[in-house]
Amino acid sequence: MKELPTIEAARAALFDMMKNRAFEEREVTLASGRKSNFYFDSKQVTLDALGHVYVGRLVFDAVKSYEARRGRKIEAVGGLTLGADPIASATSMMSALLDDPVPAFIVRKEAKGHGTGRYIEGMKHVASNIEVAILEDVVTTGGSSLKAVERVREAGYDVRFVVALVDRLEGGRENLEAADVELVTLFDRSDFLQTTSD
Repeated sequence: MKELPTIEAARAALFDMMKNRAFEEREVTLASGRKSNFYFDSKQVTLDALGHVYVGRLVFDAVKSYEARRGRKIEAVGGLTLGADPIASATSMMSALLDDPVPAFIVRKEAKGHGTGRYIEGMKHVASNIEVAILEDVVTTGGSSLKAVERVREAGYDVRFVVALVDRLEGGRENLEAADVELVTLFDRSDFLQTTSD
């Protein structure tokens, strides 16, 4: 097996992939309903084999940094389907490779219509009243992250931390902070645009 990339190498490689595969300058309507002239199609990177490695390396490092800074332990990672799914998978896989396994979970947008009827998948064998981290691909207003935070808190877990690949710098950080959640992102819009205005 190849050696895992260093944090610095993973960050450089992931930025290159995000810039060349995920970032697009075109008119779009975002999940928040806002119009924008740029877009991040992050699944073009998070579902790539090497992208999966780089994302897992960097997001798990962000989780460990949070633990060291706050003196708390993150017991599971996940987020709102579909954008968070490959990020949670990559982070969980990387945690196992680094001999510090952390399970992943998926938050459904709607409760399962049959069987268990659960909103959250993957936590059946994980005790409640633990702290978990919410993962996200792109934060705009923070709506998807906040929905995941709400669902996971309702299920009895403690959530105070969100890790995202990109912050569009459009109010998401402030909205998450208002819900007592810290946001850490790997990149923000200024890394991809020459100006911070649309």
